[in-house]
Amino acid sequence: MNLRVLLVGAHPDDCDIKAGGLTALYRERGHDVRILSMTSGESGHHEQSGVELADRRRREGESAADVVGATFEMFNNPDGRLEPTLDVRERLIRYVREYDPDLLVTHRPYDYHPDHRYTARLVRDAAYMVTVPNVCPDTPRLASDPVIGYFQDHFRKPTPFDPDVAVAIDEVVDEKVEMMHRHESQMYEWLPYNTGALEEVPEDEATRKLWLREGRFDFFSNVRTNVADVYRDALVDRYGEERASSVEYAEAVEVSEYGAPLTDDRADELFPF
Repeated sequence: MNLRVLLVGAHPDDCDIKAGGLTALYRERGHDVRILSMTSGESGHHEQSGVELADRRRREGESAADVVGATFEMFNNPDGRLEPTLDVRERLIRYVREYDPDLLVTHRPYDYHPDHRYTARLVRDAAYMVTVPNVCPDTPRLASDPVIGYFQDHFRKPTPFDPDVAVAIDEVVDEKVEMMHRHESQMYEWLPYNTGALEEVPEDEATRKLWLREGRFDFFSNVRTNVADVYRDALVDRYGEERASSVEYAEAVEVSEYGAPLTDDRADELFPF
């Protein structure tokens, strides 16, 4: 079965940070993956902005997707000013209908960044509507919703992330790190600057990749510890205790009630790892 997987992030780097390993695993097995950024990312920097930064971030997103042969696309909604309006929702409805994904993964609605929260809301608001013929009648409706999942995060209120699926990504962690590495404006400039860690950024390329891989900068700890260790039980459910105990890098997905249910059989189809 050839799967179609749609990853929807608020910004050009979000999906690679949260699901770069899954992206690589799907592509390694010949499945189709699209990465959609809901904004153009033109606010995420301390020195650049506007069209110059948006163009740079588009190139970074495309370069990261090229690492594994995925497709990157970007909506032109303003970074930091995304709103869950009807126009944006209808554009997303049309996009989802045209692609017809088997699995869609996005942010949870509980998050520090308004763009992340509103991306989650837009996906949730579009979920049922993609099946309604009289909504956006210029694009054929979907017969059923895709399975919708959420990226792992650290936020605990009003409810913590609760994984339905955890996947070992040890075999593709180099690809994930390379994808993150391609987002130079974020990994080595803006995010370290905004968290007071700019002086910690290594100079040479090899050390930078090691820095990302080992999670030396706390912002990137989701590459490793916060999934593989914190959600070890979910890995045991998938792989058994012996194999799960040796997993170092993992990613996890929580299934949303707004999409199609994830039955055991469907889980085996959608996460064939």
